[in-house]
Amino acid sequence: MNLPIDDREGFAAFLLRLRGRGTVPKALIAAFEATPRRGFLAAHFHQLAWSDRMLPIECGEAIEGADMQAAVIAALAIETGNRVLEIGTGSGYTAAVMSRLAARIVTIDRYKTLVEQARQRFEALGIGNVIVRQADGSGGLPAEGPFDRIVAWAAFDSLPRFLLDQLSSGGIVIAPIGPEEGEQVLAKLTKVGSRFEREDIGLVRLQPILRSVAAVI
Repeated sequence: MNLPIDDREGFAAFLLRLRGRGTVPKALIAAFEATPRRGFLAAHFHQLAWSDRMLPIECGEAIEGADMQAAVIAALAIETGNRVLEIGTGSGYTAAVMSRLAARIVTIDRYKTLVEQARQRFEALGIGNVIVRQADGSGGLPAEGPFDRIVAWAAFDSLPRFLLDQLSSGGIVIAPIGPEEGEQVLAKLTKVGSRFEREDIGLVRLQPILRSVAAVI
């Protein structure tokens, strides 16, 4: 392992949980191992870095648990040449992991603070294939498509069919769909011709997608 000694136990437990749920692609494990998760968290949360708990970050947002992030990235089935759109940069951790699997990541967030912090983290890690910017993600990023993969970390109240136009043929969207309060369905949508094939892969509780960018933070 490339991880610091005091991080290895948590990572090993994380791997055991993943393997208990089925086969985990070696490339995905390597991408997680190569991305120092503690560097994306406040110091007082370092001991919980590899837990499956959602942990608070700046701007009233949160980083999803490691298990959920792994499940979503695995379901995206990212291929080497893929171009990925991430809606909801957050700490920047998932973009950093995906950068080791895809050709290019475009990640957007409504909060300037989160965008600037993520950019600094990418630069510190020498990650050069991630573009991060402050933008309204409620409609995707139509001017820059098509993308091969799209992942949203905030919930849409109905099926985001508009993302179909932003996907390449055979492309995949993963997004939570459901009410602002309560559980949402995490849906995997694969573009087949002019329609989606839908597979529901779990239940989540994530914040609703918000329109516009934050004016101050």
